[in-house]
Amino acid sequence: MNRDRTQDNDDLPVFVKWMEFLEWLLAATDKFPKKARFSFCQRIEGIALDVVEDLVEARYSREKRATLRRANLRLEKLRVLLRLSHKLRYLSHDGYAHASKAVNEAGKMLGGWIKQQEQQEGAKHETSRLPL
Repeated sequence: MNRDRTQDNDDLPVFVKWMEFLEWLLAATDKFPKKARFSFCQRIEGIALDVVEDLVEARYSREKRATLRRANLRLEKLRVLLRLSHKLRYLSHDGYAHASKAVNEAGKMLGGWIKQQEQQEGAKHETSRLPL
């Protein structure tokens, strides 16, 4: 049975995609100039790792919405830092295109999860207001 080491049958698709992106990102930031590695790279890598933590937390917590929104905000911060790293030529055009696509894809998946949570919460409120 040939299975990717980051994917378990129970892993969420957004988690699997993010882990694949994170693997690529860590290799890409390792190639940034030395002057940017200890400040700029640390921020990029830290935010990307925080997203992983948020995804794990959201998966196992009852109140997912706040955690998912926090992860979504982190994606926005990461977009800005990646755009700046491209502008400063730390990240190639192809690398920026790859990163943008991956972050956007994760954002869409996260947005769908947030919407699902909001619908479920709305349905719970509706049933709790039904007369007995």
